[in-house]
Amino acid sequence: MYYALFHFVARECADLLIGGNSAARSKPAWVQTYRALEHGYCRAQCENAGVIKKFPKAIEDFASVFVELQRRRHIADYDPAAKFSKPAIIRDADFAEKAMKEFRSVPKADRRAFCAWVLLRPPRR
Repeated sequence: MYYALFHFVARECADLLIGGNSAARSKPAWVQTYRALEHGYCRAQCENAGVIKKFPKAIEDFASVFVELQRRRHIADYDPAAKFSKPAIIRDADFAEKAMKEFRSVPKADRRAFCAWVLLRPPRR
C-alpha cells in the first residue's frame, strides 16, 4: 500500500510541476522530477506538523497515511517475525485509496505546494 502512495506522490509531483500527458511537456524533465522524490525526505516533510497543518485537511490526512504506511512497510521489510492479517491489509488498502482520492479533491495550487514541499529542499543559508 505504501508504494501505491509513494508512486502517486511522485506522479503528482511530475504532473503538477512539469505537466501531465501533454505532448508539450519534456519527457526527460518529467522523469527526472518523478524520480527525484526521496522516501525519507518525503516522510520527514510529512511529519513536519508545523507546515503540514497549514495545508487543507485532505493533504494533512494524506501526509499522516503516508507516514503510517511507510512505517508499516518498514516493519514488513525488516521484521521477519511480523505478521499481517488479511483484514489489516484490506484496511490499509482502503486508507491508501481514500487518501489518494481526497488528495485529488484539493485545489491544484495546494497540491502543487505540497509537491514542492515534499520534493524540493530549501536553499542553504
